[in-house]
Amino acid sequence: MPPIYLDNNATTKCDPRVAEAMRPYFCEEYGNAASVTHSYGNQAAQAVTLARKQIAAAVGGASRNIALTSGATEANNLAILGAMRKSETGSHLIVSAAEHKAVLDPAMYLRSAGYEVTVLPVDRFGMVSANQVGEAIQPNTKLVSVIAANNEVGSINPVAEIADVCNQHEVLFHTDATQLVGKLPFDAKAMKVDLLSFASHKIYGPKGIGALYIRRGLPKIELEPLIFGGGHEKGLRSGTIPVPLVVGFGKACELAQREMKVETARLKELQAELFSGLKTELGNIEQNGHPEQRLPGNLNLVFDGVNSEALMAKLNDHIAMSSGSACTTADPEPSHVLVAMGLSAAKIRSTVRIGLGRFNRFDEIGDVVEQISTAVQELRKIAVG
Repeated sequence: MPPIYLDNNATTKCDPRVAEAMRPYFCEEYGNAASVTHSYGNQAAQAVTLARKQIAAAVGGASRNIALTSGATEANNLAILGAMRKSETGSHLIVSAAEHKAVLDPAMYLRSAGYEVTVLPVDRFGMVSANQVGEAIQPNTKLVSVIAANNEVGSINPVAEIADVCNQHEVLFHTDATQLVGKLPFDAKAMKVDLLSFASHKIYGPKGIGALYIRRGLPKIELEPLIFGGGHEKGLRSGTIPVPLVVGFGKACELAQREMKVETARLKELQAELFSGLKTELGNIEQNGHPEQRLPGNLNLVFDGVNSEALMAKLNDHIAMSSGSACTTADPEPSHVLVAMGLSAAKIRSTVRIGLGRFNRFDEIGDVVEQISTAVQELRKIAVG
């Protein structure tokens, strides 16, 4: 039997229904969506138009709000670099210390290029408040970027309140909602969010496709492109549209919206059952992140006295999980999110992230509890000597 997959915050299995929707656009309907002078191109363009509507609907927007990208990393970069480069050098950017590296790294680049950057501290749950944001805004503040739901610990920030503060100060607000979209209701228009990044592979769609939601209307949002050459996506992102991936992204969004209520409830039950089972077997277990305002299916746990790398190695043939973000696995430094939350080095070394998803079943939970508990107990005995 293959290992039980519990790393759904890193990426998800492509839903067979999504794969089936994509299939014709690889070999049969293979036209370029920009080639509207013949039927092949027109058919591809129609498929992209439908998918764009489905993608937009997942965040409460319309087709005109969506700029297609290669993923959330590019969408984050387009939002942050694109907005800041349209302002004067020395303009002010605000981010939180628990952002994804796809936000923090562009922010640090901008600092080196002469822009002013404020990194807000987070509380013990990895969250920031609207008051913090309001107090940090300056006359030269151009953009605020705060993650909607943390990719490591699952805590959900008060996005609507932060957006409201930014609107009051006439400052652009961007949120990386990659982990939240498709899992919980989100309406960017109602929340008055200006820019929002999300990706397909977190919601059972294909890798390599994402989107940036851009509020339309006045005042107009101006972004400097990252990629030039052809003027696609209204001049924001040149390049041939990957029609199969866009179609898959659209189908994934449609399925996530349609099944969200039932799936969210199911994931919360799986989450509770797994946490309860581990507590029963191992006693007191610490959970990182907010106990209630968190993503369904996310568990970030501290197994005191156990090295997380040793635990994952021991369980490698049985369970697939991680110690943090998949985007920083090549970085030997400890999780910047857990550091920002104030965890000790010992606790960070003992932390694992479990991400339950659509294809996890209740009959797997007992086996997961047994495998993890046994491995933790064995490693603790070794550590004691």
